[in-house]
Amino acid sequence: MEEHREAGKESKPSSMSVDLQGDSSLQVEISDAVSERDKVKFTVQTKSCVPHFAQTEFSVVRHHEEFIWLHNAYVENEEYAGLIREDFQLCPSLEQIPPAPPRPDFEASREKLQKLGEGDSSITREEFAKMKEELEAEYLAIFKKTVAMHEVFLQRLAAHPTLRRDHNFFVFLEYGQDLSVRGKNRKELLGGFLRNIVKSADEALITGMSGLKEVDDFFEHERTFLLEYHTRIRDACLRADRVMHSHKCLADDYIPISAALSSLGTQEVNQLKTSFLKLAELFERLRKLEGRVASDEDLKLSDMLRYYVCDSQAAKDLLYRRLRALADYENANKALDKARTRNREVRTAESHQQLCCQRFERLSDSAKQELMDFRSRRVSSFRKNLMELAELELKHAKASTLLLRNTLVILKGEP
Repeated sequence: MEEHREAGKESKPSSMSVDLQGDSSLQVEISDAVSERDKVKFTVQTKSCVPHFAQTEFSVVRHHEEFIWLHNAYVENEEYAGLIREDFQLCPSLEQIPPAPPRPDFEASREKLQKLGEGDSSITREEFAKMKEELEAEYLAIFKKTVAMHEVFLQRLAAHPTLRRDHNFFVFLEYGQDLSVRGKNRKELLGGFLRNIVKSADEALITGMSGLKEVDDFFEHERTFLLEYHTRIRDACLRADRVMHSHKCLADDYIPISAALSSLGTQEVNQLKTSFLKLAELFERLRKLEGRVASDEDLKLSDMLRYYVCDSQAAKDLLYRRLRALADYENANKALDKARTRNREVRTAESHQQLCCQRFERLSDSAKQELMDFRSRRVSSFRKNLMELAELELKHAKASTLLLRNTLVILKGEP
């Protein structure tokens, strides 16, 4: 499991359906990916008739850190301040900056395989083979999902009418050499943590102690809703992850049961031998069913909830940026009044006040549309994913019931 290659489109799962209707003049895909011990290399292939590019078809190799650099370049650009800006999972909207794909993390699977390889006298050869198969399947699923999420991130950018024209996106797609970007060091990570603390304190000051009043009932309602919604969706995500983990643990527990029954069947004769072997086969099939249930719940429920944890946080951050702009606008009004009273630097104060006013109005218009889109896509996304999850759960329940019924018929029919 030290290296794995992923090619082709059919085997790349996506947790949420994505509507990428847009201009076909720029098409981006990850045509190949190689997983090594400490990194994943993505081959990004581009087909385009955009005049900016020197060729109509080309490819580059990119690492995860370069995807993060591209995402940060969008998030830190003031021109996109009015968009909901996220840092995590996938989302079905093209009206916002796509969230950054998560860092590839295969360490858990590697550690499990390493511990399995160290040996345990209580594990039979059959159990070892099944556990190894499960871990390799888990590793491969994580890898395919990682590739799909990095690809969709680029495809959302390519389909966005504004973001697709960004200079940094062109560099990412076309520049044939290493971009020489790096991850944040400890000092920068600490700086980001401190900025978040300052932002939280600043938001509390703006909305509380300063006496700043919201001037639009729409935004006041959205703020109240998002504060409560974010808490509840985060709690639901944690609980869904626990349920999914329980299904995985149950699937793992079926392995020693199946192996023990199979071993017992070899010691028995006639009727008991057949019964034990049949039950061993039953638990093996139930193991595979539980694995599929866990996978489907992860893709259709946990992933969706994780996305909306980030989406609701991003919407809250958008409201904060708007309130910050409102506070700046009111402070500019006060500074202008003071300048007129003193009759000093009036023109400078007027210019600053106009800029603050324009920024606040621009953010308000964009934020209102963003939050309305968030409301509508949230409803449609939940409806679609929950319906698909219910259909899959029903499918697995029927398969499990049929398996148990057939096994019971066989056991009863034995002489």
